[in-house]
Amino acid sequence: MARTKKGKPVHGWLVVDKPAGITSTAVVNKVKWALDAQKAGHAGTLDPDATGVLAVALGEATKTIPYVTDALKCYHFMVKFGTQTTTDDAGGAVLASSTLRPTDDDIAQALAAFRGDIRQVPPQFSAVKVDGDRAYDLAREGVAMDLASRDLYVESLTMLSRPDADHAELDMVCGKGGYVRSIARDLGQALGCLGHVAWLRRVWSGPFDARDGITMAVVEAEAKTEALARHLLPLEVALQGLPELPATPEGAARLRNGNAGMVLTSSVAYGEEAWASDQGRAVAVGIYKAGELHPNRVFNR
Repeated sequence: MARTKKGKPVHGWLVVDKPAGITSTAVVNKVKWALDAQKAGHAGTLDPDATGVLAVALGEATKTIPYVTDALKCYHFMVKFGTQTTTDDAGGAVLASSTLRPTDDDIAQALAAFRGDIRQVPPQFSAVKVDGDRAYDLAREGVAMDLASRDLYVESLTMLSRPDADHAELDMVCGKGGYVRSIARDLGQALGCLGHVAWLRRVWSGPFDARDGITMAVVEAEAKTEALARHLLPLEVALQGLPELPATPEGAARLRNGNAGMVLTSSVAYGEEAWASDQGRAVAVGIYKAGELHPNRVFNR
């Protein structure tokens, strides 16, 4: 006998403007509780001390998480020059220090090497797995690791302000898997002065913007009420980067059962990924082939 799922079948996205001092997992758990939802997840971890967009997916929207995590993201952050820390942010112990400080021109020239397709080594305190263990767990035990570098696409990286000789405020737009703390660490090393992240804010992530996010105070104040549910965005928001193909009535029925279904199209190429809709609601995501969508994700609402 199948086990009865706890909670309600809530589907959609809730954009939270995460405060500092709380983990991404704790935010997801609070949102899930507040909406009494059966299932929840998030599209990209933020460090506990980081703030900004944390998009929480509920129910069938969790199937669209990859389309948000793969999208570009924008971060504002402050680099503090002169010290390198164990965590590459202000919460870590100081590993080394320097009295050297870069000029604005020094920073502008150094930033060029961090744009485009680059290679980046994650921080020692990160969620990267090492032989089945999380790097941050090993780092807390004092284990020094040679973490493998990974690809990162940086669309833009610019200096917004220079409050004083010790600090520079930067803006970065990057792809999936970027560590802002690594950018600060590597920039400090490239400049010969060392550096770490003083504070970090995710301004937007894919289709979600911090200006549209609600605070945790609102989540708690409106918990278990219809008022909180009114902040939900439809799961289709996460699919805006894919072409939409209206399904025929018969095609929609077949797609809901996980079978290839007929769709209407005029411009989607054979083999292109798209999503099928029935009266504007997503039915499935899949591959378009000769008038049909072959689904790999089906939405049951």
